[in-house]
Amino acid sequence: MIYSTATVPVNPEGETPLTREQAWAGLVRKARDARLFLPPGLCTRCDVVEESATHLVREATIGGEDLREIITFEPQAKVTFFQATGPREGAIVNELFEDGSGVLRLRFYCYLGLRGKAPNGPEEQAERAQFDGETGYRAALVSTLKRTRELLADGRL
Repeated sequence: MIYSTATVPVNPEGETPLTREQAWAGLVRKARDARLFLPPGLCTRCDVVEESATHLVREATIGGEDLREIITFEPQAKVTFFQATGPREGAIVNELFEDGSGVLRLRFYCYLGLRGKAPNGPEEQAERAQFDGETGYRAALVSTLKRTRELLADGRL
């Protein structure tokens, strides 16, 4: 199994501050359309096929892989992406929280396996290294917040 985590401040020095509500709106927008938040060309399809007040189901093609995710919302706090189909199984979580000093933070964590691959085998080890590396989920959190600021500045959030 793959466990990975990363945490970043929502409002690092020098950046336009985001409120919790604005950061939350960015996370919801990302859940609805990953194409707006991932590097160009990485996500070529992202369609919401079902939704309710507490969740949505999306079908997407990311990195050439088709997947279906059930995405649940804990308003102003947590978005959980359950991997229903695709190369991975498990959950990916994006969580907004205040640390002990009252600083608003965004945390990513996941607990995943690779379908059809040996647990803790070379494929899972490579995936874990990618998640934890320089271009992994910490960079994705920073990029998500940057894109949220851009959408807000453009009046699209």
